[in-house]
Amino acid sequence: MCTSIVVNRKKTIVGWNLDLSDMEHRVRATDSGVFIEINNRAEGWMPLFGANSRGDFVGMPTCWPHDPRSDPSEGSENVIRLDIDLLTGKKTLSEIREVAETRPVSSVQGTTFMASLSDADGNVLHVVPGQGYKYYEKPDHVVLTNYSPFKMDSETHPWMGLDRYQMAEAMLNDSSDGFDVGECFEILRAVSQEVCPTVVSMVYDVTERTVYWCEDRRWDNVKVRVFNR
Repeated sequence: MCTSIVVNRKKTIVGWNLDLSDMEHRVRATDSGVFIEINNRAEGWMPLFGANSRGDFVGMPTCWPHDPRSDPSEGSENVIRLDIDLLTGKKTLSEIREVAETRPVSSVQGTTFMASLSDADGNVLHVVPGQGYKYYEKPDHVVLTNYSPFKMDSETHPWMGLDRYQMAEAMLNDSSDGFDVGECFEILRAVSQEVCPTVVSMVYDVTERTVYWCEDRRWDNVKVRVFNR
């Protein structure tokens, strides 16, 4: 379970809650990015989420319920690989959008990972493997939780996060043109989880190239990384 938020007002602000259980994670801050990494048995530490100094952000909520159309297929592009390529600067958002437009995108067997991607200009790309993609050119705001934007609530699952989506939308609709880092953390706190716990909450002030994050819902212990531009 996760929540992704992108807001374009006086500043471009990106928010991300990583809700995770039974997987080892760490936050690694470097001059090129702040990476939330997952320890994979086969691959080791994989940078799957976070921000880079170029202004990109990668979130990857799990889509519930799973759609078997997202399972790997011959000739498809893997969404995890695309996410890592954006986060590490190997591809741009426009290049990944071209992939989504022209080739099938898959996830891993039995799990539909979605991509919630944004760039320095505040453009947003949502990719749902096996279903399609949605591109938003510098939207006022866009939210993605754990249900498919193509199916909405036509299929239900306890972890789909429709309540989180509605809460985030309501808070964003009531927020001002000066939406800032503090307000984004307020939303992340409101939609944070305990059953599948929120282990990292991250806000990227893209305009200022500054990343803020806390772990395990310790809202009074926020760390900061500023990128050189």
